[in-house]
Amino acid sequence: MNSATDPEPLEGQTNTTVDASLYPKGSLDILSREEVARLRDASAGGMHDLLRKCALAVLTSGSASDDPHLASRKYADFDIQVQQQDRGVRIELKNAPAMAFVDGHIIRGVADLLFAVVRDIAWTAMEMGPEDAQQLENSADITDAVFRLLRHARMLRHGDPNLVVCWGGHSISREEYLYTKEVGYELGLRGLDICTGCGPGAMKGPMKGATIAHAKQRRTNPRYIGITEPGIIAAESPNPIVNNLVIMPDIEKRLEAFVRVAHGIIVFPGGAGTAEEILYLLGVLLREENAGLPYPMILTGPKDSAAYFEEIDRFIRLTLGEDATKHYRIIVDDPEDVARTMIAGIRKVREYRIEHRDSFYFNWSLDIPLDLQRPFDPTHEAMAALDLHHGRRPQDLAADLRRAFSGIVAGNVKEAGVRRIHERGPFEIHGDADIMAALDDMLRSFVEQRRMKISGEYNPCYRVIR
Repeated sequence: MNSATDPEPLEGQTNTTVDASLYPKGSLDILSREEVARLRDASAGGMHDLLRKCALAVLTSGSASDDPHLASRKYADFDIQVQQQDRGVRIELKNAPAMAFVDGHIIRGVADLLFAVVRDIAWTAMEMGPEDAQQLENSADITDAVFRLLRHARMLRHGDPNLVVCWGGHSISREEYLYTKEVGYELGLRGLDICTGCGPGAMKGPMKGATIAHAKQRRTNPRYIGITEPGIIAAESPNPIVNNLVIMPDIEKRLEAFVRVAHGIIVFPGGAGTAEEILYLLGVLLREENAGLPYPMILTGPKDSAAYFEEIDRFIRLTLGEDATKHYRIIVDDPEDVARTMIAGIRKVREYRIEHRDSFYFNWSLDIPLDLQRPFDPTHEAMAALDLHHGRRPQDLAADLRRAFSGIVAGNVKEAGVRRIHERGPFEIHGDADIMAALDDMLRSFVEQRRMKISGEYNPCYRVIR
């Protein structure tokens, strides 16, 4: 390995880079010559730039920035190549961040995440390329694609239901972060595994708390699953506790993956991305096809976050109606109650799955409409055209509200969205006056509470038209 000087290292890191050759383990260690050739071609073709960005995100895991361009600027000479040889795949890293190495050897956890990046980006290119696009025009085929991606990533495991998905913001207060650790600890003591969006803040805290609890309970092979997508990973690089990473092709498949693998969901305080996730799940659960299907959903935080959840609750009641509030429970400042309530909910999930002969590892019974599965491209025109008016079915309004928040997330941290805002200014969001007033008030509170950005001043990427 050789090192070279990098004049602008990430905060708190050394200023060197490293060249290295790596031999993947897991799903990439036993491949045929044809599979290796296809993998190499996919990584060297149109997917190379995406592969490079995602690889750089995991190699700089632990960065405190949510600037999607920071690592690319600081490691402009970084490159990754997938090489073919008879013994399988060799990954060549050039000018890789030295923070991913110790005494010339890549950190094991970082290597595992890097192999997951190569696996998912290249496999998606091979198995879900343009020639397969027509096969993903109906709901069943999209769900099957999500299942195959998760199975290929070895994300699905037999056994009793015990996987809790934790949602929440990457930019939260210290008190809120410590609370997420306490909840994760209580979940871990009760034998529950954790799945998050894999980043910092409320995505890291529950995993960190659960690791201590799992160690105390002498649990072997606990799962700390991270589900991300290419547009978000650069701003929310995987935290070091993640031991099972999967990169879904887009936000819609990421959201479907969350709700299909979860046996229950806990929502901590967050910003626009957290609101998007809440609205997505409510848009699913409000469908008549899902009536009676047990799905525990808990909104929780420390006592100082009570006002945050009160505002979320008011917004849901105004837009989606009282019936929507039946699908979640708000618990403030009580980690033990959160864990006990989740355990009780998961028992009902287990009974339902047994009665309806549904699998424990993938929720096939949940009906997700095509409207929620189709990728939404947040252009200025698409954001202005969202139908945010009363008189619609609650699940349909929830779907468009979800898209509004998705566009704000894109404008905040996704490279393509940030570029659009730079070129054409903020997105404009239109709708009924009372919905727009409530939306504007909630977004303003997110900004005031610094939930939109980890550091620096936040310049809104949206304009709510009242």
